Amino acid sequence: MNSDSKRTKGLVIVHTGNGKGKTTAALGILFRALGRGLKCGVVQFLKGKWETGERMFARTIPGLDFHVMGSGFTWDSDDLDKDKAAAQSAWSISRRMILKGNYNIIILDEITFAFHYGWLNTEDAIRILAKRPKNVHVVITGRNCPETLMNYADLVSVTETKKHPYRDGIPAQLGIDF
Repeated sequence: MNSDSKRTKGLVIVHTGNGKGKTTAALGILFRALGRGLKCGVVQFLKGKWETGERMFARTIPGLDFHVMGSGFTWDSDDLDKDKAAAQSAWSISRRMILKGNYNIIILDEITFAFHYGWLNTEDAIRILAKRPKNVHVVITGRNCPETLMNYADLVSVTETKKHPYRDGIPAQLGIDF
């Protein structure tokens, strides 16, 4: 592989683990790419019940497509069939975004929950990732990322929590957590 072909390789980046900051790390990549004039898209798989700061800010950014497909985290859900359908709908949109080649950066936020619960097939996702145009980078976030997907990825970061204010009874903070 020559240096030019390495320069144009679309990367698959995984941010996983039980620690805080996976989505935040992915959004850092997104802001860098937007600053360079790249076309970006985000599909949030499971953050659908409340209005987050990142979603409110995303609406103000030209050139950013931001899709919220989930209906809330599954441990709050009373309708897992609805959650499964929402995840499959989000994956359908994600596949089109990945294969079309119109985006330089695509973030699949919290998609790992859909793999973990068996709502999406990891091997199918890897097949789609393998077919993406070389200009498309895909960032995957969420806990419990399947080992096969981590093995396929070009970069894997695993976050862990050493200390968290929630353990001391401090609730999520506006501007920090949502």
